[in-house]
Amino acid sequence: MRYRALGKTGLTVSEIGLGAEWLERHSAEEVRAVINCCEAQGINILDCWMPEPNVRSNIGSAIAGKRERWIIQGHFGATWQNGQYVRTRDMDKVKPAFEDLLSRLGTDYIDLGMIHFVDEEAEFHRIMEGEFLAYVKEQKAKGIIRHIGLSTHNPKVGILAALSGEIEMLLFSINPAFDLLPASEDMNDYFSAEHYLEGLGGIHPDRAELYKLCEQRGVGITVMKGYAGGRLFSASTSPFGVALTPVQCIHYALTRPAVASILAGYDTPEHVLEAVAYETASEEERDYASTLAGAPRHAYFGQCTYCGHCAPCPKGIDIAMVNKLYDLAAMQPQVPESIRAHYQALSARAEDCIACGNCEKRCPFGVVVIERMEKIKALHLL
Repeated sequence: MRYRALGKTGLTVSEIGLGAEWLERHSAEEVRAVINCCEAQGINILDCWMPEPNVRSNIGSAIAGKRERWIIQGHFGATWQNGQYVRTRDMDKVKPAFEDLLSRLGTDYIDLGMIHFVDEEAEFHRIMEGEFLAYVKEQKAKGIIRHIGLSTHNPKVGILAALSGEIEMLLFSINPAFDLLPASEDMNDYFSAEHYLEGLGGIHPDRAELYKLCEQRGVGITVMKGYAGGRLFSASTSPFGVALTPVQCIHYALTRPAVASILAGYDTPEHVLEAVAYETASEEERDYASTLAGAPRHAYFGQCTYCGHCAPCPKGIDIAMVNKLYDLAAMQPQVPESIRAHYQALSARAEDCIACGNCEKRCPFGVVVIERMEKIKALHLL
């Protein structure tokens, strides 16, 4: 298992994680089997947003005596009322629900205290300016949570969070389908076929801006909805008209800027192994780019997705990384010193490009690499 830094939190997380939602439909023994398999495979981060009492208790039982090996995302605002899940900002409901989470998980702290499911910009501002955030910050001051995070499906809310100075990391929905769409305050839009039109063209600027901003500011991202609810696994339900594999979806998410871990859902230990197969998968098995480029409804033409198909460069340039740093730099009026330092640390750079064109021949998305190298040179990063 490979591990990554989660932004500036100081935490190191497995790049494959456990999104525990699916465990809600399983017995204590089945939950234990999944969690034991995760541990055996080196997974060390789990997200528990679910307020349902039994699944919380089952997870707590499964990690008993092993709490310290897990980094837990626990949510403020996910409550259990009258036998069902209710998302709320009512502090009389929020506080006991969070205390219940601690009790049932058998822990006195949560590593990542998540402000749960904020998809509306107006609601984000209310939370940040009111008693909700005050309570969350109080828990951090007491050491009950170690870091403050926020979960959202809306990149505009994510941008506000990244700029806030209060939110240290995000749980955000990332997959090649969702990345096509503009920001929405209705999560259902991302699952509606009518929103995936022929006119869509590559990663939407809202989402590209979020990824670049998080990378620049050290706001780490953990990924939810990496499989688009399984819709990407079938040509009939995929907006691209072609099926992707779990390994391809995982690779797509993990190649976005600022992403530290993708939290997949597992019903069985076999599902865990299918996801962890990414760690030993070949480049061909990880290759989502060729599949998307050959899709009947292809929307990424002309846009660098940092897939690495351009390699190898005869001068040793890591073209995907150079392009990523260029995109990060280009969105700022002045090049951040951190980007300049990363660029200067590369063993080969755009200045070494000999314009041979081999990379352009290999790019499945038709990116004009030579032109981009010239633009990077013009930034005078050396």
